[in-house]
Amino acid sequence: MSIEKLIRFLEELEDKKIHFTLGKIRDSVLVEIAVPGERWEVEFFADDHMEVERFISTGEIRDESELEILFRDFSD
Repeated sequence: MSIEKLIRFLEELEDKKIHFTLGKIRDSVLVEIAVPGERWEVEFFADDHMEVERFISTGEIRDESELEILFRDFSD
């Protein structure tokens, strides 16, 4: 992974005052970004490629009964 590419990306996020968190997933460094109505996942891999996944909200607000789906569909 080009650490310089990752650092430049993080510096740009900081310069633009875009909040992010860092993590590790699979064999990559994960940058998670949350902005109004969207969440972004940007992964930096050792072979120098990047993957960007973007989750966009429909704006639909649901009540707490929606949590039943979370626990039903995603529990072990």
